[in-house]
Amino acid sequence: MIRAAGIDLGGTKSEVQLFDQDWALVDRRRDATPASYDALVAMLTEQVRWVQDRAGEAVPVGIGAAGLVDAEGNAFTANLPAMGRPLPADIARAAGHRVTYVNDCRALALSEAVFGAGRGHATVMSLIMGTGVGGGVAHRGALWPGPAGTGGEFGHMPVSGPGLLAHGLALRECGCGRRGCVESYVSGPGLARTAREVAGRDMTPEEVAAARATDPGAGRSWAAWLDLAADMALALVQAVDPDVIVLGGGLSRVDGLVGELEQALAQAQIPGFGVPPIVLAEGGDASGARGAALAASQEAQT
Repeated sequence: MIRAAGIDLGGTKSEVQLFDQDWALVDRRRDATPASYDALVAMLTEQVRWVQDRAGEAVPVGIGAAGLVDAEGNAFTANLPAMGRPLPADIARAAGHRVTYVNDCRALALSEAVFGAGRGHATVMSLIMGTGVGGGVAHRGALWPGPAGTGGEFGHMPVSGPGLLAHGLALRECGCGRRGCVESYVSGPGLARTAREVAGRDMTPEEVAAARATDPGAGRSWAAWLDLAADMALALVQAVDPDVIVLGGGLSRVDGLVGELEQALAQAQIPGFGVPPIVLAEGGDASGARGAALAASQEAQT
């Protein structure tokens, strides 16, 4: 029996996953993400209909995707052809079934809080560091609500000014239109830009991480990145004080990162005060879809 479905919607693919009463994955379907808005709505509508056909009845459907939905119901997203369009409402109208739209970083936070590395903790924060930077907060098994709907946009907090000065880094323009956002430094592309500034040559984030102990330029670049990441994490800890921080995203797979970031966070903290443990996300590719499905299931019960 199908309990709920989650759609992990990305810039290149959209995968819908079906979950049973025990939240085990029982079936999935993957489609390429279209390049036009009308085709995107049509593809997602077909996926929602497929869910209902497989379930044999109406079940909650959640969509986990990068970006946000504003107060007017319009999508704010850079990697989908839906900017400024009422994507959730158009899908619901075409499919005849309501959908719950959740930011993918928030979906991971919820999934990890209930099913993954955050199990047993009251307040779980996700921190995703990859192509971008984002996250979310789940409290007692549900996403932390808020009137603005931007909670978890950690990448667009101001970067540490002292950190920039200490490492001689320039103030950077961000894709959001502001200057000096964390994402411009702590994301994977941000680390590559830092390497160009600090080491004077092009290196991928993977190359910087792999050579940080043997190459002086890579070492200085990594040290700058780690300081800025720790300052960002400290701001989050001082604002929320979560029980645990769950890391996800491409940079989370760097060998030794968890220990280094936890140590840097402890050093940045006010002397005499602790920091939460930092752990790796456990859910892998299922976290986003399962979190979106759970969010939809919880919304259907309210």
